[in-house]
Amino acid sequence: MSLKRAAEHHAVMAVIEERTITLPVPPSANQYWQYTGRVFTSQQARAYKDQIAYMVRSNKIDGPVALNLTVFRPRKSGDLDNYLKIMLDALQGYLYENDSQIVEIHAYRQDDKDNPRVELTAYSPDEHEFEAKDN
Repeated sequence: MSLKRAAEHHAVMAVIEERTITLPVPPSANQYWQYTGRVFTSQQARAYKDQIAYMVRSNKIDGPVALNLTVFRPRKSGDLDNYLKIMLDALQGYLYENDSQIVEIHAYRQDDKDNPRVELTAYSPDEHEFEAKDN
C-alpha cells in the first residue's frame, strides 16, 4: 500500500464511529407484544426499552450503521432472528435514529445460563466500502 493510500485509509478509519455495549437479552417475542384486538407493546417491552435508553446514553450514529453482535441465551431455546427484531426495535431512537439505517448485520448465538447478555458493536461502515456495495 502506498503512503498516500495508507494516509487516505487512515483518514477514513478515523471518522468511523464505533460503539461497543453489553445489553440484557431481550424478552421473547411472545412477551414483547400483546394482542387485544390490536397489537401493542407489553409492560415488559416498555421496561426493556427504558433499560436500553438508560444504557445507550450517547449520541446516535448518523448515516449507515453496521452491527456485530452475539446473543448469549439463558437457555437453549429462542431463535436468533426473534432476538434481533426486538433488540433492533428497542435500540431505535437511541443508538441510531431509525432501523432503516442498518445496512449490515453479523449475528451469532451462544448459550450462557449464568450470564445471559447481548454483546453489541455498532459502527459506521467504511463509506468507500458501502458505496462499492451499492454499485
